[in-house]
Amino acid sequence: MSAPISRFSVPESIHDLPDDVRDAMLTVQEKAGFVPNVFLMLAHRPAEFRAFFAYHDALMERESDTLTKAEKEMIVVATSARNRCLYCVVAHGALVRIYSKDPLLADQVAINHRTAPISERHRTMLDFALYCGLEVGELTDEWEARLKTAGFTHDDIWDIGAIAAFFGLSNRLVTLTGTPPNEEFYLMGRVPREK
Repeated sequence: MSAPISRFSVPESIHDLPDDVRDAMLTVQEKAGFVPNVFLMLAHRPAEFRAFFAYHDALMERESDTLTKAEKEMIVVATSARNRCLYCVVAHGALVRIYSKDPLLADQVAINHRTAPISERHRTMLDFALYCGLEVGELTDEWEARLKTAGFTHDDIWDIGAIAAFFGLSNRLVTLTGTPPNEEFYLMGRVPREK
């Protein structure tokens, strides 16, 4: 027996949704092999679905000055773990494993990035992400100097803070709705994908 996807209504069928929302789901299903539960949960309000994924894609898919896809996903995992968001830790942990090609990294970052075997650059990045996501998040001269010393540009600093802030929203929505991670996420990047 599987857990419900949301405490709020979700579409009976994706074919009942507006064309653009349905097409977005079919595109991700074709790529991943399944529709992530967060897509179905957010389809409760199609206008918010569109806004959420537009901002998600603007942050996570844009070319950053120096941030890699794996680093962006590490930010999501670290901040989501502190926000106790199982969905985002599991789903984005899978992406950390895939992009970094390291099956252990996501779990180490989720538990404690301070003790994880990561570079000082990554430690600084995650320290700042948590500061932005859980504390005041003000970019002080001290933070800017520390981040620039670690090799981050001004645009990278924006990206780190914006990703932490955006996923704070995501964490809260997933917690509000009680949306569980898809089972498929747990094994992604740990075992070879069936062809």
